Amino acid sequence: MKNLLAPAAAAVTVLLWASSFVAIRYVGADFSPGPMALARLLIGSLLLGAFLFLRPGRQRWQRPEHRDWPLLLGCGLLWFGAYNVALGAAERRLDAGTAAMLVHIAPLLIALLAGLTLGEGFPRQLVIGSAVAFTGVLLIGGSTSTGRAETWGVVLCVAGAISYAVGVVTQKPLLGRLPAAQVTWLACSIGTVACLPFAPGLIRELGEAGPAAIWWVVYLGAFPTALGFTTWAFALRHTTAGRMGATTYLVPLVAILLAWLLLGETPAGLAIVGGALCLVGVAVSRSRGRTRERVSAARA
Repeated sequence: MKNLLAPAAAAVTVLLWASSFVAIRYVGADFSPGPMALARLLIGSLLLGAFLFLRPGRQRWQRPEHRDWPLLLGCGLLWFGAYNVALGAAERRLDAGTAAMLVHIAPLLIALLAGLTLGEGFPRQLVIGSAVAFTGVLLIGGSTSTGRAETWGVVLCVAGAISYAVGVVTQKPLLGRLPAAQVTWLACSIGTVACLPFAPGLIRELGEAGPAAIWWVVYLGAFPTALGFTTWAFALRHTTAGRMGATTYLVPLVAILLAWLLLGETPAGLAIVGGALCLVGVAVSRSRGRTRERVSAARA
């Protein structure tokens, strides 16, 4: 049973993160990107803090070391702050499924960052996968019919993917030294503080938004943020980054299905082809890492 906890946590993350693309697309009619990100992070931070400090039998607080703070700031500012603002802005221009496909070039970017910063090099699979995924991005950009607005949506999604990738790279070392819930709460709180300049806009838009939109914002904060990032951190702590990256390939597929069921929208045909190329490129780029994992497991 214990061995199933990490896969179960990863499955919960996939479902919740996929649903967030649909929720952001729906809420975007009532909330602009900055206020939406602030509301989501504020709710998530409050819930995570309550879980961390008020639950019975909680772990003892572990004080971060000086070397941990740059990583926490990087994770909080980029993955929680910049990523949420960029994604909210992108989904004003792109449908939920296309945005999900573009954002999930992030595992490939994680591999590239590892090659640059961790000395892992650039194996052939990584170079080929990068070329395939980049072709997919170009196809998605070319699939839009009205040009400039959707092209900016593609750019914003790629910016979000970069923030996502850097966030994972900075988070992974922290999970070896600090509890997953503590890392998630600190990063979420840093992102919340960074988004505080959007507070006046949030107050104004809350007064104008309908009840359904407000409830969807609450959902974004409580589930994809508070619960989804916690289950992600738990799973990442108990498995390899390569395997976790592989599970996120499912997010765009689930997002497309949910967007079709709940919003009645599907990506353009060429965008689906481009998204498939993005995911194939990511899979190719990580194939060597997964092979090594299987060999290591067999030797153990």
